[in-house]
Amino acid sequence: MKDDLIDYIKAHTATDAPMRPEGSQEKIRVLLADDHTILRAGLKMMLNAQPDIEVVGEASDGKQAISEAQRLLPDVIIMDITMPECNGIEATRQVKRLLADVRVLVMTMHENEEYLFQMLRAGASGYMLKEAADTDLISAIRVVSSGRFYLSPSAQSMMVSDYLQRVRTGEERDSYSALTEREREILKLVAEGYTNNQIGERLFISPKTVDTHRTHIMDKLNLHNRAELVKYAMRRGLLED
Repeated sequence: MKDDLIDYIKAHTATDAPMRPEGSQEKIRVLLADDHTILRAGLKMMLNAQPDIEVVGEASDGKQAISEAQRLLPDVIIMDITMPECNGIEATRQVKRLLADVRVLVMTMHENEEYLFQMLRAGASGYMLKEAADTDLISAIRVVSSGRFYLSPSAQSMMVSDYLQRVRTGEERDSYSALTEREREILKLVAEGYTNNQIGERLFISPKTVDTHRTHIMDKLNLHNRAELVKYAMRRGLLED
């Protein structure tokens, strides 16, 4: 991702896309991943009524979503976040690692900024709330299948709120340049989920020294917890694979 995640997503976001031509043999193949059977049934009925969309499979948990994605090779996966066995964040991460061309559209009840950023980092192409499924889901599927991002109005609002908060706290200043090379290295590893002990082993320093560097990083960047640190690293493009 580019340095500024918000600008990147904004530049590639759409709210609508045309339906595939009538009579086209290539429908948008959709896999539904949600642990609520009744919801899946309703979505399946609604989507199959569209001439350019076909539900090819269902999954009731994240683990099954991964296996069904490999078996069915859908164009789009409608992915819930809170599911048993394996949550939607990890399922999305694994699906994108195994099947880079499959697009993941998050449909969740969570109007939560942290979930939004975690799912985008995992590789999702869209984020919307379940309450808007009857009005927005069909357009969202067409958008993400065309290679663009779909963010519901609430998701866009969360991203703008996050940006404004960073402006208010001064994070938008070029504070990254104030970090030493060692601090930048540790910042990236912390954001990738490594513990102090693991980072110490990789860099041949003590866990206590790692903790000291973390404190300095948080102070210099005006961050207060690991979640904020991860979002900062995403926006700086530090987590590119």
